[in-house]
Amino acid sequence: MSITVYNTLHQKKEPFVPLEEGKVGMYVCGPTVYNYIHVGNARPITVFDTIRRYLIYRGYQVTYVQNFTDVDDKIIKRSGEEGITAAAVAEKYIKAYEEDVAQIKILPADIHPKVTQHMPEIIQMVEALIASGHAYVAGNDVYFRVRSFADYGKLSKRNLDDMMAGARVEIGEVKEDAMDFALWKGAKPGEPAWESPWGMGRPGWHIECSAMSKKYLGPHFDIHGGGADLIFPHHENEIAQSEALCGPEMAKYWLHNGFITVNQEKMSKSLGNFFLLRDVLEKFSGEVVRFYLLSTHYRSPIDFDDEKLSVAAKGLERITNCVTNLEAALAAAVEAVGDGANISSVIEQARADFIAAMDDDFNTALAIAVIFDFCREVNSWLKDNLASSGQLQAALDLFTEWHSVLGVILPEAAQRDDLTDGLMALIMDIRGKARTEKNWALADQIRDALKAMDIVIEDTPQGPRWKQSK
Repeated sequence: MSITVYNTLHQKKEPFVPLEEGKVGMYVCGPTVYNYIHVGNARPITVFDTIRRYLIYRGYQVTYVQNFTDVDDKIIKRSGEEGITAAAVAEKYIKAYEEDVAQIKILPADIHPKVTQHMPEIIQMVEALIASGHAYVAGNDVYFRVRSFADYGKLSKRNLDDMMAGARVEIGEVKEDAMDFALWKGAKPGEPAWESPWGMGRPGWHIECSAMSKKYLGPHFDIHGGGADLIFPHHENEIAQSEALCGPEMAKYWLHNGFITVNQEKMSKSLGNFFLLRDVLEKFSGEVVRFYLLSTHYRSPIDFDDEKLSVAAKGLERITNCVTNLEAALAAAVEAVGDGANISSVIEQARADFIAAMDDDFNTALAIAVIFDFCREVNSWLKDNLASSGQLQAALDLFTEWHSVLGVILPEAAQRDDLTDGLMALIMDIRGKARTEKNWALADQIRDALKAMDIVIEDTPQGPRWKQSK
């Protein structure tokens, strides 16, 4: 089996064949850090984290780069509103970003470049574009000549002449053509600025990603990802300036996730219909939010509301309860009494079905359906005591594999520290002795005290077990 991906550039699924066998270079546009991220921002973060995880699971060595845009008009505006420097604004919201995404189990990128740390690379690239005739100086600004790049529009499938009808020149801009876009912006009073051959200023939005991806992945790499809202103009302009300088193809595969909508309308800060991730996390766990985001194929839209998150919570609980029951049965080590001859083949088939789903353009929705089906099988084995301890361990190992890809399959109990486990084992032992001695009052007192701390004790055929209810 081989992985296929939907390439926005060609608008079809294609076999995934990296430029270098066994290695993948992957660049994903990160946040502009002027506010807390909303659930719409969390979707591409989760989608591409999962794609990265799956490529690693399939044996690839992945170099994953996700930038922070830490200088921008919105950051400068927020600086004035909060009465702190633009740099302080950026650092504040980068820290907040890291706190928020940790709760939805996002792995840190291999490299998190910041725009402000890459001015030499950006300036060098702008200079090269000027020297090649693809860019020009206008006062203290530098613009890219869009008509100098014959393939402009190939990603978004837009016609340049049609785009001209909606093009405009902002006040203060001096362009040869209304479609030309800024590579460098001359400094305005009170704004952060850096020295350049064209005077003090700062980079345009698009050149930043071209310069940083080139530095860390080279001029040609495997996957460029982001939300569908970035296809035009951001990714289109990245292609133009990068390929004008270095030739095709900047990225071999362009992957874009669909929007999160609210009442069928795109969630965005500009429309004011957004939900901050940290506010949602006050009502739902990070695991539930991640599971909700992965329960729909990444290219399809998701309509957001609390009811859908509640449904996701129940679905995830079904899976984690199955894993907890499996762990309890394995710990009890009760000898199987039924004929479980076909169980090993069912485990292998579930593994193959999961891989087939993920190989088909990272179809997490179908992969989760495979997991639900497998849970039904496991629950049946446990009910009738059909599986041997070796088969139970093989099933648990499969759930662990799936967790490494999706990040949310194992219950929190599987991730607790040794001290917590040791203390709970002691408490459970004391309660067990109380029950043996028919000291029901003490056993109930322990149960009720733990319940007040959101720890639930369940007495099962395999013995008592505990779990956190929140």
